[in-house]
Amino acid sequence: LEKLFIKNNIRGTLIISKEGINGTISGRSKKISLVKKKIKSLFRIINFDSENLSKNRFQPFHKQKVKVKKEVVPMGFNIFPKFKKNKHIEPTKWNSFINNKNTFVLDARKPFEYKVGTFKNAVNPKVNHFRDFPKYLNKLDKNKPVAMFCTGGIRCEKASVYLNRKGFKNVFQLKGGILNYLKKIKKENSMWKGECFVFDNRVSVKHNLDPGSYFVCSGCRNPASLNDKKSKKYEEGVSCPRCYDTLTKTQKTRFRMRQNQISL
Repeated sequence: LEKLFIKNNIRGTLIISKEGINGTISGRSKKISLVKKKIKSLFRIINFDSENLSKNRFQPFHKQKVKVKKEVVPMGFNIFPKFKKNKHIEPTKWNSFINNKNTFVLDARKPFEYKVGTFKNAVNPKVNHFRDFPKYLNKLDKNKPVAMFCTGGIRCEKASVYLNRKGFKNVFQLKGGILNYLKKIKKENSMWKGECFVFDNRVSVKHNLDPGSYFVCSGCRNPASLNDKKSKKYEEGVSCPRCYDTLTKTQKTRFRMRQNQISL
């Protein structure tokens, strides 16, 4: 597969596991179609459970990676398709579902992703490592419907199985994740606030999966907004308001030298 990616100038990451396949890849439309056919053929897949397509004017990935892992998402246990009892909610029905006051709306992503954008009334567990996510899930009310979402739906696939095993009966997830929602729901009808962080050089996307306004701070490698640029603590290539007070003088000097080389 890696050779196939290189031959067709496909970049991005593909994770292969006994649990399934997850990936984000980019390239010319015809080449992407060719690679998708090959992946389906190799693993005897008729249709992918979830697939989000978008166009971009630049290649958002630096290189290609094909990884074989024990788990698609690390939580310390495996799931297999035939044992899944997940209840998926289509984007067109998601708004009315999370508007219900009895529904607990859970953003299953990391805190820095949550800050870039999320759904109205969503709660974030503030867990930096997904392997620690079960500790938070154990605290939830089993009798309350849980509406879970993440970027593409993969993290929710794993988390929802965990909750089912713990005796939760009403666990639901947004089909195809935030990306599927932003692709199918128009901005004027949306309950999404902000932008969606993505793990590539686009940094964030908006409705219709158009490139967003966020960029990555060179000091802390976290997403930064246009408002952050207005801060006195922002320095291009060096720091943003989030990391300015935590960086040492040595680090700032080194980052300034690096930025100076980039500018030259």
